[in-house]
Amino acid sequence: MSADTAEPTGLTTGSADAASRRREQRGWYFYDFACSVYSTSVLTVFLGPYLTSVAKAAADADGFVHPLGIPVRAGSLFAYAVSVSVVVAVIVMPVVGAAADRTGRKKPLLAAAAYVGAAATTGMFFLDGHRYLLGAFLLIVANASISVSMVLYNAYLPQIAEPDERDAVSSRGWAFGYTSGAFVLVLNLVLYTGHDSFGLSESDAVRICLASAGVWWGAFTIVPLRRLRDRRVTPGGEGAVGSGWRQLLATLRDMRRHPLTLSFLLAYLVYNDGVQTVISQASVYGSEELGLDQTTLITAVLLVQVLAVAGALAMGRLARVYGAKSTILGSLAVWALILVAGYFLPADAPVFFYVLASAIGLVLGGSQALSRSLFSHLVPRGKEAEYFSAYEMSDRGLSWLGPLVFGLAYQLTGSYRDAIISLVIFFVIGSVLLARVPVRQAVAAAGNPVPERI
Repeated sequence: MSADTAEPTGLTTGSADAASRRREQRGWYFYDFACSVYSTSVLTVFLGPYLTSVAKAAADADGFVHPLGIPVRAGSLFAYAVSVSVVVAVIVMPVVGAAADRTGRKKPLLAAAAYVGAAATTGMFFLDGHRYLLGAFLLIVANASISVSMVLYNAYLPQIAEPDERDAVSSRGWAFGYTSGAFVLVLNLVLYTGHDSFGLSESDAVRICLASAGVWWGAFTIVPLRRLRDRRVTPGGEGAVGSGWRQLLATLRDMRRHPLTLSFLLAYLVYNDGVQTVISQASVYGSEELGLDQTTLITAVLLVQVLAVAGALAMGRLARVYGAKSTILGSLAVWALILVAGYFLPADAPVFFYVLASAIGLVLGGSQALSRSLFSHLVPRGKEAEYFSAYEMSDRGLSWLGPLVFGLAYQLTGSYRDAIISLVIFFVIGSVLLARVPVRQAVAAAGNPVPERI
């Protein structure tokens, strides 16, 4: 049977036996392997500092650029573009999700989102001179595309893995992503540090690193597109646009009957926004405020990649002893301390930056993994898909306020130190909201068995 043949939904019918599932699972892992390079090399390391330098080259005497006639401090452009990209993703994701649910054709939609994002990333090779508007546009397209594609990617998990397989399958996909991110960063480091020996300027090396992430993304997306299969669905219902927004509103209305679950999701919305903003803006802070070179930033992100795995495992063990909620609250306190330490970090001191990167790595994977597992206990049975769609919107689609706050803080003060310390508020408010959620009561209210430790 060809990889493109539609099959009925279900894990145990037709040819969807254990061997077939494993084949699909191996293909599924490779989408994380394909797109994580964008998140690591482009969004976290290279694009922020480089786009900021391009915007500064195009700025007027007061340090402002004027996209669409709006005065924007050049140093805020990257943060604003990230924020706009998330708003675009929020608008598109329910529509695409509804189209996938209604037609059962997730694979063509995944291909479209992936290749639009990969093409925009590859196009960053042409980002030079004063082309800051091109850079902002490509960032918005690529960042929105990866968010949309991840909704479709995650929607395959219940179809390709039995319930008792999903933790392991999900973890392997996560590991594939971190592996590719670290591997390509090593290649980027070799190219960037040795650009003279390759006959390249520093700008040429950065643009090649940016574009190569798009090529990598597009090339390895072929694997999941060949191995994943679409499932037939029962015809009927509304069009994609109407049903997408109606389903989202219906899920939110249903959550009102589970106010404790909704309270946790609100807390997650707030503190995850802080986490995502720190990750996306750290390289700009390191290069613009601390005067660190690109080599230092690359090696710091490599350190984060390695320690994130160890940190997730360590926090998982802590959760077995102290419970997930207490462990997450502890990690949020560490996040706040990281920002305070970052505010006082001296310039031109890479050793201290590495220490902060190590701390970020140790809490990054664990805080996100435990948040997802804790939320899974708060979901009423039979509503897993729609509730996790809302969770995915929270994770990928609503992290726009943090970059906006960061950009506004710099816009108003001209200080990246003020911008980075402004993010503490997300961890403080998120911690307060999470602390107020009685998780044992919330699990029972959702109709689920209460674990001994939670």
